[in-house]
Amino acid sequence: MISVLIADDHPMVREGLRAVFAVTDDITVAGEAVNGAEAVALAAEVRPDVVLMDLQMPELHGIDATRRIVGEHPGTAVLVLTMFENDDMVFAAVAAGAVGYLVKGADGAAILTAVRAAGAGQAVFGAALAARLRSFFSAPPPSGRTAFPQLTERERTILDGIAAGLTNAQIAQQEYLSAKTVANYVSTILTKLQLSERGQAIITAREAGLGRGKPPPETGR
Repeated sequence: MISVLIADDHPMVREGLRAVFAVTDDITVAGEAVNGAEAVALAAEVRPDVVLMDLQMPELHGIDATRRIVGEHPGTAVLVLTMFENDDMVFAAVAAGAVGYLVKGADGAAILTAVRAAGAGQAVFGAALAARLRSFFSAPPPSGRTAFPQLTERERTILDGIAAGLTNAQIAQQEYLSAKTVANYVSTILTKLQLSERGQAIITAREAGLGRGKPPPETGR
């Protein structure tokens, strides 16, 4: 029997997944989490075989929750189930330790197949995602001496703001983004740089010369 922890902040998604698993005789729902922090706590409590992890969740982003669960419980497989299919999210999830990545909208049969594969220790990626991963990891390293070549231009800009001591809200104001979008970028940056907290990112970025001469924007306070 494969035990599954469902981590998603949308009740209808959790209800739909429960219905998918209810018709099987080899998968059981061990628990449900409505945010990333709860997912980490429940994973420690119920020790599921598989965690179905949404990424955009309150309190703790799914990438960070994945990293913590995999680090604390290597026997638990994290399978991402999210709306987002952009390369940054996929690569960040893989770097955090996810064994698979599904996009919401996948039918029940695909979800069951993925959960069973993850429970058996197999990686789970669709053909398109697998091709992109192969292309990414087989590409030659970039030339030149640009700091943090693994980051996109936008991510380096965000990191520059972090190094300058700006808050997510201040970076969002400067870059015309939402604070939530900036928070997602910060999570991806930490994963790509293999850092665990913002303070480490500030030190690492400043050592590379980022964050100089970038005063915070006026907040009106």
